[in-house]
Amino acid sequence: MRTRAIVSRQLSQRVAFGLLVLATIIVVVPALLIILKIVISGAGTIGWEFLTQPPSQAGKAGGIFPAIVGTFYLMLGTFVFSLPIGVMAGIYLAEYAPRNWLTRAINMAIINLAGVPSIVYGLFGLGVFVLALNLGMSLLAATLTLACQALAMTITTSREAILAVPREYREGSLAIGATKWQTVRHLILPQARPGIITGAVLAMSRAAGETAPILVVGAAFLMRGLPQSPSDQFMALAYHLYTVAAHVPGMPKDTIWAVALVLLVVVLSFNVLATIIRLRTRQRRYG
Repeated sequence: MRTRAIVSRQLSQRVAFGLLVLATIIVVVPALLIILKIVISGAGTIGWEFLTQPPSQAGKAGGIFPAIVGTFYLMLGTFVFSLPIGVMAGIYLAEYAPRNWLTRAINMAIINLAGVPSIVYGLFGLGVFVLALNLGMSLLAATLTLACQALAMTITTSREAILAVPREYREGSLAIGATKWQTVRHLILPQARPGIITGAVLAMSRAAGETAPILVVGAAFLMRGLPQSPSDQFMALAYHLYTVAAHVPGMPKDTIWAVALVLLVVVLSFNVLATIIRLRTRQRRYG
């Protein structure tokens, strides 16, 4: 009986392992094929002129330099506006908020905000920043809209990173006479910094790939120059890809794939950066 039970457990383990491997293959292989297709189709078009020149002939000629710069402006603005508020909210929810039904409801609402369709954030930005605050169709309105969308991820990752710090750290700090804020500032936040930075970087990479929110708050199809102030309109890679692929007749396919490849490289670069930050910080912490 004991031998039969051991064989049964081993068989179950092998079946479970096989299903996990199969699920991983189903997810990873299509993603790799898509990336491979984008690289093969778009790499031949990418050159110095394509990366450094403004578009012309409705995007059929020239380059995508204003779209690249506009995308980085969006990412920087999202980081600047969402990180301080998100971290402060995460600190309050993790360290200071009372453990009651209201706090649980707020945490649940923040988590659910991450699942709100991005076009809803775009309409919110149009109503609040463009019309109510009279910011107009501008880079500032777009970055504020994307920052509102990024807040859910920033608050959640900050809160989870803070809660992951062992309770013994807090108790030891308070036992030697440190105040609550001194403990949070000098002990908890340094320990939680990798998770906080990772969440902020991932929020920035998501902002780079958004089209629907910026569609209604200031993104332009074609611009010869760069935005000179936060009140100017701007170009962005995701919106440019959407317009040249769907609304420009006779658009060369190689150009479409090239824009997609540049956008993919930007997004993947920030995801890789988040992974490197997490791994290096873990290595320094645990030797």
